[in-house]
Amino acid sequence: MDRNIFIEENKAFIYNTAYNICKRKLSWENDDELSISLIAFNNACNNFKEEKGNFYSYAKVIIKNSLIDYFRKAKNAPLVMFASEEEELQYIDVKNSVEQYSVELENKGRTEEIKEFSKELELYKLDFSILVKSSPSHKDTRDSLLNIAFTCAGEETIVNTVKEKKMLPLKEIMLLTGSNRKLLEKWRRYILILILILSSDKYPYIKSYLNIKVGENNE
Repeated sequence: MDRNIFIEENKAFIYNTAYNICKRKLSWENDDELSISLIAFNNACNNFKEEKGNFYSYAKVIIKNSLIDYFRKAKNAPLVMFASEEEELQYIDVKNSVEQYSVELENKGRTEEIKEFSKELELYKLDFSILVKSSPSHKDTRDSLLNIAFTCAGEETIVNTVKEKKMLPLKEIMLLTGSNRKLLEKWRRYILILILILSSDKYPYIKSYLNIKVGENNE
């Protein structure tokens, strides 16, 4: 099938995927989010392989991650949060989604992604299970930590320091986000892992399973 025709036939799918992330009405003429989503869908067409699973599931992952990267790089980054089960989005709470993700490792691409990220975490003396074991029980706390990591992931100097020194630059993060040291120290491993995921393009499935959405009050 002609690519342009295929994309045109799937504009409703592209719009709905973007809407589920942005949580507001979007216009094809005026909103960059839809342009980003359209480009991401085309990239999904270019890069999809059968071993990646269902095409539309894969396309949702690529669109969602493209929007997250777009928001992260924006000067005025919006509030982000973990979506709740009540919203009936495709992705569920981070603890359950990580566990479900582990069950679905028959997909070769996802398996390799987990292995690659696990190897990177070894450099920090961390492991992937921290996203489950060390995840805060209260959603408000998880959302606060997500926003800290989201902001830091868009700051090149902080990301470089994390990767070079294998630790969080607490003073810099405190100045950037207004967070207190006690909070950062308590959740430093969790924040560090989130920064590594959010600042990288290598882990699209893992990033997607964080189940991130944009705050509803951000226009």
